Amino acid sequence: MTGKIRGFGLSILTLAVLSGCSTTPQDTTAQVTQTAPTVPLATPPSVDQALTLNQVMADPDWMGIFAKGEYWSDDSKSVYFARQSHSAAIRDYYQQSLDATSATQLELAQLHLADQQRGVYDKDHKRKAYIYQGNLFVKDLATGQVRQLTRQNSRIDGIRFLVNGDLAFWQGEQVFRIHQDSGMVEQLADIKMVKAPEGVQQPKSYIAKQQHRLMAYVALQQKNAEDKEQYQESLTRVDPTFAPQAWYLGDSERVSEMSLSPDGRYLLLSLIDKNYSWRSEHDIMPNYLGSQGYVDAVPARARVAEDNHPGERFVLLDLAQHQQRDISIEGLTGFDEDVLADVKAENAKAKGESYKSEKAARKIQLIQDWGWSQSAIQWQDDAGKLALMIEAMDNKDRWLATVDLSSGRLTTQHRLHDDAWVNYDYNQFGWLPGSDTLYYLSEETGFSHIYLKAQGEKAKALTQGKYVVSNITLGPKAQYIYYKANKAHPGIDNVYRVEIASGKSEQLTNWDGQLDYTLSPDGTKLLLNASRRTQPNELFVQPIGGELKQLTHYTSEAFANYPWQAPEVVKVPSSYGAGDIYARVYLPQGFDKSKADKYPAVIFNHGAGYLQNAHYGFSAYFREFMFHNLLTQQGYVVMDMDYRGSKGYGRDWRTAIYRNMGHPEVEDLKDGVNWMANNANVDVSRVGTYGGSYGGFLTFMSMFTEPELFQAGAALRPVTDWAHYNAPYTSNILNTPDVDAIAYERSSPIEHAQGLQKPLLIMSGVLDDNVFFQDSVRMVQRLIELEKPMFETAIYPVEPHGFRQPSSWLDEYRRIFKLFEQELK
Repeated sequence: MTGKIRGFGLSILTLAVLSGCSTTPQDTTAQVTQTAPTVPLATPPSVDQALTLNQVMADPDWMGIFAKGEYWSDDSKSVYFARQSHSAAIRDYYQQSLDATSATQLELAQLHLADQQRGVYDKDHKRKAYIYQGNLFVKDLATGQVRQLTRQNSRIDGIRFLVNGDLAFWQGEQVFRIHQDSGMVEQLADIKMVKAPEGVQQPKSYIAKQQHRLMAYVALQQKNAEDKEQYQESLTRVDPTFAPQAWYLGDSERVSEMSLSPDGRYLLLSLIDKNYSWRSEHDIMPNYLGSQGYVDAVPARARVAEDNHPGERFVLLDLAQHQQRDISIEGLTGFDEDVLADVKAENAKAKGESYKSEKAARKIQLIQDWGWSQSAIQWQDDAGKLALMIEAMDNKDRWLATVDLSSGRLTTQHRLHDDAWVNYDYNQFGWLPGSDTLYYLSEETGFSHIYLKAQGEKAKALTQGKYVVSNITLGPKAQYIYYKANKAHPGIDNVYRVEIASGKSEQLTNWDGQLDYTLSPDGTKLLLNASRRTQPNELFVQPIGGELKQLTHYTSEAFANYPWQAPEVVKVPSSYGAGDIYARVYLPQGFDKSKADKYPAVIFNHGAGYLQNAHYGFSAYFREFMFHNLLTQQGYVVMDMDYRGSKGYGRDWRTAIYRNMGHPEVEDLKDGVNWMANNANVDVSRVGTYGGSYGGFLTFMSMFTEPELFQAGAALRPVTDWAHYNAPYTSNILNTPDVDAIAYERSSPIEHAQGLQKPLLIMSGVLDDNVFFQDSVRMVQRLIELEKPMFETAIYPVEPHGFRQPSSWLDEYRRIFKLFEQELK
């Protein structure tokens, strides 16, 4: 990674919540028709020992302590990974040779000598530099010798090899160079985010000038000061032993990210208003069980309704000429378009006002992809070229632009525009070595694919089709680009590579579940972290053109030997013109499609919104997977759907919820109930629903806007009002409340709470810093004021968004199970 660590990022697990719908509550009994085609379903396995909630919600270590954070050794002969007990604060680290049957745990004293996952290589790929515990190390890849170059308490932020073999690093706003021949440390840049010192000043006022004219001593002091200043400036210019003069960039901004060119001449800075913060003073979360016995005010993030991100601006520093070039955004195609004109006009009309569209420069920033590890700043290592991936703060455009280093002008190489929002995933890009050609991912056809773009030429697609390409890796010889894709089925991943010269793709793995991969440094093998529906993730090695070998075996015997029901992945036809909705279906023990007494059913709503769960891998919702097996043993049919907005199905599926969260998804849930009635002998008057985060939001929306669809529902850590969620997630889908109040009111459950008619359970963690506990508090008060007697609440004082204590998980799911047993049986 070439850039300084950015100040804000979100993992996909922190996204969990979406809302609203403007449809009027109505009787859906007649709408749950018996017209969908029937599908034959396999008989579930018989079980001798029934599951219990105590086992399902116990500390997950009983399932096995699995490998994670896996990566290759530098010589491609072994792999490193970590393991961590769910209740432990510390990870254990391991190394396993490819020909070994088990891994060796690394001792604390060995960690600094272990190969590191992150690092940079010199031009000849003979040395690797990396940061370990904030200090700088260099490894000779031929001998394996490791040298520590710094030993200090101040952490190093970033490193890169220069084209001449020297090593550069930066700390804070200072950039240094270590000369390989002498070991001398040279400061390349000293960035000071303050106003430049004024130096010796000439007298300005009348009395000051008079003082200098009449008092010889004062005049002499002035002359001496001027002489010293001139001497120091002259000495700095001609004396090669001096460090270059500092850069004074003003006191109104701070550095968000920086990146040094491969020749050490240029420094690209991304600057942001220094007063911008991820929170305000009133953004707190009370911890009622503080360690000292008091209520602690824990800092919390800002809400989208108040988070006014100022955007960023870019500055290019020529370190050789000491020249600053501000990079203007005029080179970005559409930089001043009013892309929200229609939305603003609609909202103005709703208020009895009018809106006049005018062009104005849009706020921008380096793109924040939520899944990558690369920087949005990419230098061509041997040609002095610079490319940036930039996004508009209104989320409607992404630009891949090159920078003219002599002028600081941007040139758009590719513009990805989306009337809804540009994806915060699938943004990888880079340079092909020794060329002016960029490779990148784009959803412009509706699915993420790989493209090549030479400057001055049209882009060329290397992959195409109705499948999603992700996790691209340029091979060590730049002959191939490796990638993951779900070509055979949306829920099955495999690894492929495409030859850059011919555009021919070949499949490298033949997996039947989900996987992630890492290409070995020598380009001959793949390290897979792979799973199947009833088999948790393990590590495998796949030699390219060779036989797959399982490397780890950490799944416990107790889990592996239990006859888990593998959910069937089915296609539910949409009656709303959306195509097929993929879903997992679990059937009751002894399932009988012709049984007169039809089955009760439960629909689980996954979280995050943009997440895939109806796949052939082991679900990240492993507790829910076991809970669904338990429900089938108690006579339930269970379905979990990849409703519209879910991941894995392309751009149109993702953006179907734009400005209308909770409406298309509930339509899909209605089709799910219809499908179960036709294919799984389900009684539509005995169906319940539950889910957490976004899934809790959907529980609210379905029960508020379609009150006859479900007879009971449980909303876990749910979003109740999108104006209170975070800006990076919510503003993509609903814009911002000041611009698009219509979308927020249409999409927020609290606006539809009057529709509740059936029993509802609301459960939240008090220490949830993702979806605030306040969301549930506000919903409860709203339901009280609406005089709705059919809801109950449960609070969990020590829990964050993702619960951690087995006792909390057990209590939560006991209540959910009790609700379904009371209302659906």
